Amino acid sequence: MAVMLLLFAACVLLAQTPQPFPKVGPPSQPPPGSPPPARPVAEPPPASALNPDAAPTEATLGVQIYPGAEFLTSYNAGQGQRYYLFGTNAGFVEIVNYYKTVLKQRGELVYEAPGVHQFDIGRFREETMAFPPSVTVKDYTWGGSTGYLNPKRGKQPARFKTVIQIVPNPIVQ
Repeated sequence: MAVMLLLFAACVLLAQTPQPFPKVGPPSQPPPGSPPPARPVAEPPPASALNPDAAPTEATLGVQIYPGAEFLTSYNAGQGQRYYLFGTNAGFVEIVNYYKTVLKQRGELVYEAPGVHQFDIGRFREETMAFPPSVTVKDYTWGGSTGYLNPKRGKQPARFKTVIQIVPNPIVQ
């Protein structure tokens, strides 16, 4: 009886031999008369995606950069977005007033202390964006702080009073 069970199990296993994945051989051809499959068109990545450490241009960002602001770095925000940080030793209120004039909007004071002011520069689409397209200005001298530490070691200035974060509208890129 045990021998019969082993023979039966062997027959079942041999009948259900799995096929290798992926299949080796020429790719399958579409049936005659059917249209050829469409090839996806690859769009070139934006220049900033090629070298994230390169300073972006105003054209890439779709918004003016405060005159004299120094590009610090950029970060991957997720969902194909990046955000860019710029440092300046101009005061928080001066930067906010500059962007109120340039963007022709009041923006929104997010926090009074420390000062954080945000200007929307595009519509936020939750399904395709990690961050809303915006310009955010933050005061790094609040509460006696000496400022935002320059991430470029040994470079002057050693600290920045104000940091500007720009999240470009993906349509602009």
